[in-house]
Amino acid sequence: MNYLSICSGIEAATVAWHHMGWKPVGFSEVEPFPCAVLAHHYPQVKNFGDMTKFKEWNLHEPVNVLVGGTPCQAFSIAGKRGGLDDPRGSLMLTYLAIAERYRPQWLVWENVPGVLSSNRGRDFGTFLGSLVKLGYGFAYRVLDAQWFGVAQRRRRVFVVGYFGNAECAAKVLFESESVCRNPAPSREKREGVAATITSGFGSRGVDADQIANGNYALRMIAFGEYKNDQTASCLKTRDYKDATDLIATSSEVRRLTPVECERLQGFPDRYTEIPWRKKPASDCPDGPRYKALGNSMAVPVMRWIGERIEQVDKSF
Repeated sequence: MNYLSICSGIEAATVAWHHMGWKPVGFSEVEPFPCAVLAHHYPQVKNFGDMTKFKEWNLHEPVNVLVGGTPCQAFSIAGKRGGLDDPRGSLMLTYLAIAERYRPQWLVWENVPGVLSSNRGRDFGTFLGSLVKLGYGFAYRVLDAQWFGVAQRRRRVFVVGYFGNAECAAKVLFESESVCRNPAPSREKREGVAATITSGFGSRGVDADQIANGNYALRMIAFGEYKNDQTASCLKTRDYKDATDLIATSSEVRRLTPVECERLQGFPDRYTEIPWRKKPASDCPDGPRYKALGNSMAVPVMRWIGERIEQVDKSF
């Protein structure tokens, strides 16, 4: 599979999909630090920069998958909720224009749950209606990263589109409960996956803010009520070096380290520790690392979606 990634950030998609042999044919990112992360890890992949200039891009390979999470600030309940009237919100329409230009078989789009209610649902309706006009069947679902093996609550809307067929898109995002990912802890009394989901499909008509600045209460994750929860394993089983004493103290609340934030999003340790502004990687500042990680998709969620796409694509 060849994929084109827009609003690439630090490329959760590539980290998630490389094991399947999928190939990025291009990135589109404008923020300086994420651009530096991309250049450091993927120097062979062209970063086209501003997605609004997509008509100037020269792609010499077919695009099988278009993936991207357009800016969420216009839809987040924490912001002014300008929706499509906000230039950042209108980039969802640019995403659609890129899809129209390259006609990939598959689409993957991500945003905050606030997009579902923005402008009383009309903004999301516009997006889905435009997919239909372009010939894509679609499915959407709210997925929470905590059920994919990372120790954070992070609910995001994922839309999967398949050219000409909604059934294929639905098969990617929906599965029987018996084969779902990490089950909800027993303390939730079988509320399980159903409680984490808002979803739909058709062919017609601890959260990110805490990660972004490194603030998080570790007590519950490290030694509190999550001590038997699979989602906490990424924090419990790694070497914390100088942070160990703080985590081991059940009453402590402190700032997470960038490495811990990388683990919360499913990235390899020190993935964002790169040479920056003529300084070596060992002097990379924490601030831009926190911000880039807070704006990223969760790698395990993207891995699950990619693997589902591959399964459906081979079977259809």
